[in-house]
Amino acid sequence: MREGGALSVWRGAALYVGALIGPGLLLVPALAAQAAGPASILAWAALLVLSAPLAITFAALGVKHPVSGGVAAYVREGFGEGAAAVTGAWFMTAVVLGGPAVSLIGGYYVADLTGSGATVAVGVGLAMFFAVLIANAFGLRFSSGFQLGLSAVLVVVIAVAVGVALPSRAGDNWTPFAPHGWWAVGSAANILMWLFIGWEAMAQLAGEFPRPATQLPRAMGLAFGVIATLYVGLAVATITVTAGAGSKVPLADLIAVGFGSAGRDATAVLAVALTMGTMNVYMSGSARLAAALAQQGSLPRWLGGDAHRSVPRRPLSVLAILGTGLLVALAAGISSTADLIRATSACFIAVYVLALASAVRILRGRLRAAAAIALGLVTVVAFFSSGFLLVPAAAALLSVGFRRLATRSRSIIRSGQLQAR
Repeated sequence: MREGGALSVWRGAALYVGALIGPGLLLVPALAAQAAGPASILAWAALLVLSAPLAITFAALGVKHPVSGGVAAYVREGFGEGAAAVTGAWFMTAVVLGGPAVSLIGGYYVADLTGSGATVAVGVGLAMFFAVLIANAFGLRFSSGFQLGLSAVLVVVIAVAVGVALPSRAGDNWTPFAPHGWWAVGSAANILMWLFIGWEAMAQLAGEFPRPATQLPRAMGLAFGVIATLYVGLAVATITVTAGAGSKVPLADLIAVGFGSAGRDATAVLAVALTMGTMNVYMSGSARLAAALAQQGSLPRWLGGDAHRSVPRRPLSVLAILGTGLLVALAAGISSTADLIRATSACFIAVYVLALASAVRILRGRLRAAAAIALGLVTVVAFFSSGFLLVPAAAALLSVGFRRLATRSRSIIRSGQLQAR
């Protein structure tokens, strides 16, 4: 962001790309390939098609309804406070589940670098998880510029690796095309949805552009071109280079094709930095969101007791307990990284469904049509979440229950005060 808050088209496009590029690229493409085989390329294509109306919708919301507060603010505008609280609960649940998954992904890259096994991966994952929590507890947070720089490095590294690896292997591993059936393509799309979350992140920065009506769509268009090119190349490379390997470090395998062991080791270092940077952003934001929801009565009031802090510590302590429990469960084989990723994707998809439904209500004309198309496509992806939709459903029920309890408590207190008078 430039001096005086003016955001250029190029800087805006870079922020868009940074919002979508994250540690999910370290593992998620390989999980999709494992789920559907070469047919996973169809899932990538479908989600890129979905991204167009999705990006247009959120760009329109940013220009026409410049409100702060993230995607929950758009839900509030369309459906009210209760729906916004449910949206916040879904986002919180996604962070609770996604944080341990992301930290374990980074842990596996370190274990690969050191020639260690799953125990070391879990230990490193726990170490990174607590390092981020402790840093946030003391108010020590990485800058968004640092995170953007890491994302830029990852984009360049992947682009070069794909350019080196594809020419000699582009025709490999394409048969059988759909080894797990066509239904698996939907499951792959559900997994890949993690990589397409972020189009809403720039909407609330619309006011930072000198001419948002023209500059925000241009920035979005540039970002879409970069993301589409990168994702298509990565999708093909994942299928042709790493398919069938079942590796925990598929991006390192891909980069090693072009850069050898040095590239593999550098990928591990980058994986740790990117993982911790992303976790840092989400942990601090989630702690503040949890405190705000608690003050509104959508979560237990205790969580909002230190909401005045830049990063409230009470929500951080709860995130620490839940994250540790999930990492221990992963270590014990009770669940898997893939399951956590699918559950996290289900929560993010639920957020998008509600946000897009709200957009259909508050936008007009062609923009409403774009929102309706995006809503229909996201709903199709949600269908393939299958049993993982129980996760956002449970989070929604808890949010509604806490709000009703809070409302009842306030009514009882008011009645007592009136009787005392």
